[in-house]
Amino acid sequence: QVQLVESGGGLVQPGGSLTLSCAASGFIFSDYIMQWLRQAPGKDVEIISTISPAGGTLIYPDSVRGRFTISRDNAKNTLYLQMNNLRAEDTGVYYCAKASDWAAWSDRGPGTQVTVSS
Repeated sequence: QVQLVESGGGLVQPGGSLTLSCAASGFIFSDYIMQWLRQAPGKDVEIISTISPAGGTLIYPDSVRGRFTISRDNAKNTLYLQMNNLRAEDTGVYYCAKASDWAAWSDRGPGTQVTVSS
């Protein structure tokens, strides 16, 4: 079965950086679009980055474009999210997701908490 396990979350000051990782198993990782999702306190889950199977297409919403970078290592079945210049509004639970298409996901991990606070 699909397993996705995130790591790398934590507490960081505004303006700081974090890198999240996601170890994937149970499916052919290199065949799938992958995403990072975020659920801020009191809000719905949103897709904050998307990457094509070979990594050539990257999609971001305006809220993170220019600050976040999604990447993947298909040889290691691992997805990454480099987050720079973090803001308080980036606080939330971050999920790694296996996409069902460019705008939806079929499976996600348990999530990792990111808190941006001074």
